[in-house]
Amino acid sequence: MSLSAIIFQSAEKKHSGLKVLSPLLVFSILLSFLALAIKIVKTKPLFPSTSNQVLSFGELLPSPKPYPINKETYFLPELTAESVIIVDVDSAVVLYQKNADLKLLPASTTKMMTATVVIDNYSLDKVLTVGNTKVDGNTIKLIPGEKIIVENLLYGLLVGSGNDAAQVLAENFPGGIEAFVSAMNQKAADLRLENTHFTNPMGLDEGNHYSTARDLARLATKVVGDPILAKIVSTPEITITDISGEVKHSLKNTNELVGKIEGVKGVKTGWTQNAGECLVAWVEKEGKKIVIVVLESKNRFEETRSLIDWAFNNFEWKTIVPTSYP
Repeated sequence: MSLSAIIFQSAEKKHSGLKVLSPLLVFSILLSFLALAIKIVKTKPLFPSTSNQVLSFGELLPSPKPYPINKETYFLPELTAESVIIVDVDSAVVLYQKNADLKLLPASTTKMMTATVVIDNYSLDKVLTVGNTKVDGNTIKLIPGEKIIVENLLYGLLVGSGNDAAQVLAENFPGGIEAFVSAMNQKAADLRLENTHFTNPMGLDEGNHYSTARDLARLATKVVGDPILAKIVSTPEITITDISGEVKHSLKNTNELVGKIEGVKGVKTGWTQNAGECLVAWVEKEGKKIVIVVLESKNRFEETRSLIDWAFNNFEWKTIVPTSYP
C-alpha cells in the first residue's frame, strides 16, 4: 500500500465525517515534500562533486617563478676570488659557488648590516651629532660637532663607504656602539646568517668579525628589499649636507659598476689589506635578478663583470608548470 493510501485510509477511519477533505490533506502533504525536495536540489552541497569539474594540482598552486637552466655553453671565467656565490633571487637557485660557506673577513660589506639596523631603529629625518672619536680607514670627512640627518648618513655609509658615518650612527644608538653591534648580531641571527658575526659597524679587521659569501648574498636580498636602502645603494653619486646646508660632502659610489654596467643596482664594496677586494653586486636584467658575491679577490670589478656576462649567457629561465593529474 502506498504512503498516500495509508494516510488517506487513516484519515478516513479517524474522521469519517471529513472524507471529502482527506484527499486535500494528502495533496497538501505531497506538495510540501515536493517543495522540500526542490529546495535540497537547489542548495549548494557542502562538498561539491568534482566529477564534472576537476582542477589539476598545478591549477591549485601559485604561478611558479621562472627556473634557471644551465645551458653549459660558456666556460666559467678565471677567478682569483677565494669565495664566490651567484644566486638567482626569485628561485633561490645557486647558479655557481666556490667556498661559499668559508668564513672570511667581510671588510666594508659589513655596512649592509649596519644600514639594516639603522633602518630598523632610526627615523630618516632624525638629527645626529658627529662626535670627536677618531676613525680609522675610509671616511667621508664628517666634522666633529656637525649635525646631520640619518638619511644623509646612510648615503655616506653605503655610497661613500664612510667609516665615520658608521661611527656616528652606532655611537648615537641607545646603549652606544656595544649595543649597536649586539643589534647587528641579533639581526644576523634573525636572518639566519649562520656563519656571520660582527664586532664593529665599519668592517674593520678583527679576529671574531667574519661572514661568508652565502650569508652576504642573503643579507643583500634583505637590503635591496627595503625601498630606501635600494635607492641609496643604486645611487652613482650624490652631494649630502649638514642640516644647515653649509657643510657639503660629495660622494661617489665605491661600486664602480653602478651606473656603468647595465642592470647593476648596488650593493656594497669592501677592502682591507687582509680581506682583499670584496664586492656584493645586485643585478637586474631582462626581468631576472641575481646577486653575486666575491670575497678576497684581486680584481673584484672585472671578475664580477665577467660573472654577470657568464650568468646571463649561460642560463636561460624557463617556467616549469606541474603536470596535471588525470
